[in-house]
Amino acid sequence: MTNDMTSNAVGIDIIEIERVERALSRFGDRFLNRVFTALEIAFCRGRANELAARFAAKEAVMKVLGTGARGVAWREIEVIPNHRGKPLVYLHGRALERSKYIELEGLDISLTHSREHAVAFAVGQSRDLEPEREAWRKEFTGILKERGLLND
Repeated sequence: MTNDMTSNAVGIDIIEIERVERALSRFGDRFLNRVFTALEIAFCRGRANELAARFAAKEAVMKVLGTGARGVAWREIEVIPNHRGKPLVYLHGRALERSKYIELEGLDISLTHSREHAVAFAVGQSRDLEPEREAWRKEFTGILKERGLLND
C-alpha cells in the first residue's frame, strides 16, 4: 500500500433464507440474473441457502468497500468456492475500481447459514478513508447541534 494510514475494512450481513426463497418464487430467473453471476447461479443450483449466503456476502463486501448497495452492482461482486470449498471474492466493474481507489488488499470472506439465516463476514486492509477522525467528530457534533438534535 502506498498510504501509511491503513485501516481494517470489515463488513457483516445477515439475511433470512426465506426472503431469498420468496424472491426466487416470485421473480425466478429475473431475480437470479439481476443479483448473481452465471458462475454463482451454476454453483448454487437454486439452493436458497447458498444463494442467501452469497447475497449476504455481497452486502458484507459492499460494507468493506464503503459504498453500500448504491455504489456497485450486485453482479460486480462474485463469490465462488476454491477447489476446497473456501469462498473467494472476485470484484468486477465499479467494485474493482473502488477496491483500487481505497487500496484494498487481502479481501477474505466467511459464510455460514442455519435453517433460517445466512451470514457473511468480510475483512480486508484498505487506505484509511477517515484519517481526520477527531476533526470529523467535531464537525458532526456541530451539525447535530445546528439541527437541534444535540444539546450542549
